Amino acid sequence: MITRREFGLFTLAGLVRMKPDTPGVVERANALEGASSTINGVHLGAQTYSFRDLPRTPGTTDGVDVVINAMTECGLTECELFSPQLEPQFNAGARGARGAPPSPEAIKARDDLRRWRIETPLDHFREVKKRFDAAGITIHAFCCNMNNSFTDAEINRGFEIGKAVGARILTSSTTLDVARRIAPIADTHQMVIGMHGHSDISDPNEFATPESFAKAMKMSKYFKVNLDIGHFAAADFDPVAYIKEHHADISNLHLKDRKKRQGDNTPWGQGDTPIREVLQLLKKERWPIPAYIEYEYRGQGTPIEEVKKCFAYAKQALA
Repeated sequence: MITRREFGLFTLAGLVRMKPDTPGVVERANALEGASSTINGVHLGAQTYSFRDLPRTPGTTDGVDVVINAMTECGLTECELFSPQLEPQFNAGARGARGAPPSPEAIKARDDLRRWRIETPLDHFREVKKRFDAAGITIHAFCCNMNNSFTDAEINRGFEIGKAVGARILTSSTTLDVARRIAPIADTHQMVIGMHGHSDISDPNEFATPESFAKAMKMSKYFKVNLDIGHFAAADFDPVAYIKEHHADISNLHLKDRKKRQGDNTPWGQGDTPIREVLQLLKKERWPIPAYIEYEYRGQGTPIEEVKKCFAYAKQALA
């Protein structure tokens, strides 16, 4: 591996000609050139769930290199890292019918994953951070979706892994019931965790309404709101008004476009979500709220191509 000093000397002297597909070259160049996806003071990035459909490199046990390459190709330098992309994929067998009890294979796969999370040395995750650092990508948030299947030890490990990969905050798609179990563990770690909202306002246990977020924030001073403006708009709430009133309580935003009244995800600009207005508000008020692309609509291109379109839309909105 060449050092920063060697890279600069080689480049200036014209003594080396490295192919663009040489492993690590693009990533190191990106890091050394100080690239940034912060536009007019607004921290743009990606929830790496956006790249969930990209296949893993054969022979690898995680999707880290795939994520790094995708982020680099999109020109994004900040992310919310989706935990399954760090993890091995255990065989859970065929998916059962909705509502059916889990199969023995699924139960074993869940147990294996829990064991891997708890027993894998934290140095493994510190090495993941180094891989992102080398590519010039900041892991601002670590997304660990904690549900009823999580033991307290596993919840605790989520915070430990988040810290090991260098995240400043955690985020989680969870429920109010599970949040009550998370609260004392968040207090112990003294680490902010943003509760991610969806649009199911019929279930009082789900995070979807302003009231559900308010209930969570009463549980712990480290509980904040990971506001998904697309889901919030689909539930017929106003993201702009909510951000104006609660900006100090928001850990980060997810950017997507959806139709109102529980409508579908759409390509950006075709739904009812005020993406442009939200970004302009962040720009005007200079609130330090990261805004991360979460690609969920069914685009015609690859995930990388579609995230690039979203990034271009966001940049134009902030011009």
